[in-house]
Amino acid sequence: MMEQTRERSTRALEGSTHRPQPILGGETNLKLEAMYLYLLGLVVFYYLYRWVRELPRVPDKGSKYVYITGCDSGFGNLLARHLDKQGFRVIASCFTEKGEEDLKKSCSSNLITTYLDVRSKDSVAKVAAMIKDKVGERGLWAVVNNAGVSVPSAPCDWLTIDDYKSMLDVNLNGVIAVTLSVLPLIKKARGRVVNVASVFGRISVTGGPYTISKYGVEAFNDSLRLNMAPFGVKVLCIEPGFFKTNVTDVGILTKNVNMVWERMPQEVRDDYGNEFLQKSLAVLSDKVAKISDGDLMKVVSCMEHAVSAVRPRTRYSPGWDAKFFWLPLSYMPTCVTDYIISKEAIPIAKQNQ
Repeated sequence: MMEQTRERSTRALEGSTHRPQPILGGETNLKLEAMYLYLLGLVVFYYLYRWVRELPRVPDKGSKYVYITGCDSGFGNLLARHLDKQGFRVIASCFTEKGEEDLKKSCSSNLITTYLDVRSKDSVAKVAAMIKDKVGERGLWAVVNNAGVSVPSAPCDWLTIDDYKSMLDVNLNGVIAVTLSVLPLIKKARGRVVNVASVFGRISVTGGPYTISKYGVEAFNDSLRLNMAPFGVKVLCIEPGFFKTNVTDVGILTKNVNMVWERMPQEVRDDYGNEFLQKSLAVLSDKVAKISDGDLMKVVSCMEHAVSAVRPRTRYSPGWDAKFFWLPLSYMPTCVTDYIISKEAIPIAKQNQ
């Protein structure tokens, strides 16, 4: 009897030591959910903190002069009007008389318009001398290098060195020339230099001088930012995606492609084939027109913030396509970007042979 009791007790103990352990899946899921919520909270806190931090604007706008290039239309024109309404003393440079007249009609008497050809040393120096007389000892608060062109643009072997020079003289050399002409005045005011580049200054998806010029603006911007930091001068860069301006105007781009095609040697035209030309024109009229954002204030708001915020950002990337496609693509390995871009490329005639 005693032996049976001991055997039962031993079995009971063995059973208790081999009971199945509770499943921990539910507890693990709770921990993961808590971690994700914590990370989400950090992201929300970061953006809230950044938003609050970037709210303050500089005081005494009525005594601050802002020099903007390329004010005939597009971003420059809207920015000149916008800053004028905010009380800044705007110096708006235009390439045409019509551009000057339109701004004078729509803005206050505080706004000053002037003719400027960024390709001309004399024109740049003349405007800089005028600005120096206007601003006096206060210096120039900001220069916004907005002037730029997008033609001639085409595959590299369609173009000549003169095509490259003509665009670089505006988009890159013009930016450098204008900046250097007023840099002493900006240093005096401990002001800002705002350079308008492009997402195509971060990734090159097409041939021709446009992306080269914007890569150059990015490099100039970065070197100038480091050089000017000891002087208290802030150097900011705007990198827009596709927006409806003259740069993406389908009529201008189509005319450019046809013009370049007609003057090319027959040998190059045979390499690509007439079908390539037709498909290229179709891409301009269909895809470029569709992806270009009509809300130019997305860019102008970034420009205004760069000029007027107490703590501006180093870079601005207005446009959903810039934020969620072009910039992420620019961070990927070269083999990945080449694959994605090549997959969407129009096939050439010799490629199909």
